[in-house]
Amino acid sequence: MPFLSDENQSSLRLDLLSWPEVEEYLENCKGVILPIGSTEQHGPTGAIGTDALTAQSVALEVSKRSRVVVAPTQPYGMAEHHLAFPGTMSLKPSTLLNLMHDLLVSLAMHGFERIFIINGHGGNIATIKSAFAQAYRSVSKMNLPLANTFRCKLANWFMVPEVYAEAKSLYGEKEGQHATPSEIALTLYLEPTLLKKQFALPKPAPAGPIYDYQDFRRRYPDGRMGSDPYLAKPNDGKIFLDKAASALTQDLTDFIQEQ
Repeated sequence: MPFLSDENQSSLRLDLLSWPEVEEYLENCKGVILPIGSTEQHGPTGAIGTDALTAQSVALEVSKRSRVVVAPTQPYGMAEHHLAFPGTMSLKPSTLLNLMHDLLVSLAMHGFERIFIINGHGGNIATIKSAFAQAYRSVSKMNLPLANTFRCKLANWFMVPEVYAEAKSLYGEKEGQHATPSEIALTLYLEPTLLKKQFALPKPAPAGPIYDYQDFRRRYPDGRMGSDPYLAKPNDGKIFLDKAASALTQDLTDFIQEQ
């Protein structure tokens, strides 16, 4: 049963609900969406907040379609390898792990059984999975009523097969691995003012390994990894948003119903 009428086409935002409304919501649904991104450089033409903006937009669209509540976006992630570029703000892996653990346990204490993380930054993946393991242990040790049904799932919107296939079809090898035209396209659709920042760029350094921030700056002088973000178009972003939201809405529905 939906928390609000299906006629209401807006996203169901946790930050706009009162606690009695959350209590009412939990009588019908135990799921919650938690978006997370990063605040880091995205090449000479990409917005610093790209990963948070994209994760948030996908999460809000999934909430709109599923009527599952969406928590405020966590805008900081593990981006230490980008710290040689001004504007990047990173959490240490240990800090991110503890932060995610505390958020997950807080939600579990209120009765949220299924926590669906929509992630916009590859550097967060390993730490988030570690936070899941730590949260499971904490919830079990706390003897919460939902200890046996508490589940977390990580969904990286940019790795959705339909999104990946569309990016390869549009941009081929020029999609690259960082400051990609697919993620930039989504930001252009969300924030049209970013269009004025775009200009043709020289050939990027090829994608390769990632070590510390100093090595990253040497390997990838302008912050890009094999990508050509100038190929990005706002309408491409609209397509990516729809494909990501469609796939993840189904994933979320299956996850909530999972036994």
